[in-house]
Amino acid sequence: MSLSYRQPGVVLTDRHFTVPLDHADPGGETIELYAREAVASDKAGQDLPWLVYLQGGPGFGANRFVGRQAWLDRALKEFRVLLLDQRGTGRSTPATRQTLPLRGGPAAQADYLTHFRADSIVRDCEAIRPQLTGGAPWTVLGQSFGGFCTVSYLSLAPEGVHTAIITGGLPGLHAHADDVYRAAYPRIERKVTAHYARYPQDVERARRIADHLLGHDVVLPNGYRLTVEAFQSLGLMLGTGDGSHRLHHLLEDAFVRTPGGPELSDAFQEQAQALLSYASHPLYALVHESIYGQDVRPTAWAAERVRADFPQFDAAKALAGDGPVLFTGETVHPWTFDADPALRPLRETAELLAARTDWRPLYDPARLAANEVPVAAAVYHDDMYVDTAHSLGTARAIRGLRTWVTDEFEHDGLRTGAPRVLDRLLALARDEV
Repeated sequence: MSLSYRQPGVVLTDRHFTVPLDHADPGGETIELYAREAVASDKAGQDLPWLVYLQGGPGFGANRFVGRQAWLDRALKEFRVLLLDQRGTGRSTPATRQTLPLRGGPAAQADYLTHFRADSIVRDCEAIRPQLTGGAPWTVLGQSFGGFCTVSYLSLAPEGVHTAIITGGLPGLHAHADDVYRAAYPRIERKVTAHYARYPQDVERARRIADHLLGHDVVLPNGYRLTVEAFQSLGLMLGTGDGSHRLHHLLEDAFVRTPGGPELSDAFQEQAQALLSYASHPLYALVHESIYGQDVRPTAWAAERVRADFPQFDAAKALAGDGPVLFTGETVHPWTFDADPALRPLRETAELLAARTDWRPLYDPARLAANEVPVAAAVYHDDMYVDTAHSLGTARAIRGLRTWVTDEFEHDGLRTGAPRVLDRLLALARDEV
């Protein structure tokens, strides 16, 4: 049963679907998908083309907008929008420390999670599309990992796509996880250097916090172990438009004086745990590296292994000298599953996923080279999360794709630049600019 309700300027409808866990076995086990349909209040009765939004991540549910926020306002001018909670996220049969034990032990959990990559998400879209559009192709808007899914869509089922819009999400078609992180660490270092140039006072603040963590066992209120490596991972913020400023505000009030000496303040700890915890999106940590698995090579904790080639990220070595402590970015490590109480029960499951050698290809270069679907992609000039060189190589490999390369926005340009970003990309795809 579908339930409709209203927010300012929009009519929303809850949609529920049943799809196969494994689309290669359509008669086997099923899972549930949830999506929120949005249509402008003054167009609710009209026959409009559909746009399906694929969220970044992996592991995040679709945006929970209030009314016509951000890019949704532009989309609602001409589309009926489907905000899809991709499988395992949000209200779509969630995959968490609480639910995964229903599968059995770690081996069964790891096997289950192999069905939560881009190819399965595309098959989900194709399973539900005819129920909504009557069989007509729809416009696909993919942000970040959602863009990876969109390239898989163009590889696996281009007949389902009328137009493809990608923001910060053109993947390397042949890049192994090792290649991804070897390209990532120098970008991360550039972002950290830029942050310290903007806020030079943060150099000493970060050193002081790191030094404190090396000498103290700090456990955050939710049970998260705040190690120095975990503190460095707060650099994930530096890839967003306002992330440098938010990191600065976090660092400036880190310590308070107590009868026992300086301690990390409750306010700092509360903010840090909200930023570091995977409780709301554990699937991100579990399958993050597997989104780059396409052959017999295991991902094998690529971010951790490759980091060893960049000793400048070693906080202890930085503190032994007078250099800055470098933050890190979008990386998941074995210690992540020890630090976070939301992930600790899933450590063995993560190890098994990291060791897998049977990943299927996610992209079809030959089919992409013959693409006939209008495609436009925003490539952010020095995107911290997605390598620009990899993105531009893929742009050249997809026939007819038009790029907008810009340094006006960071990776979250669809949010901060809306509705102008979506407007420009739709115009590009339609060959109007």
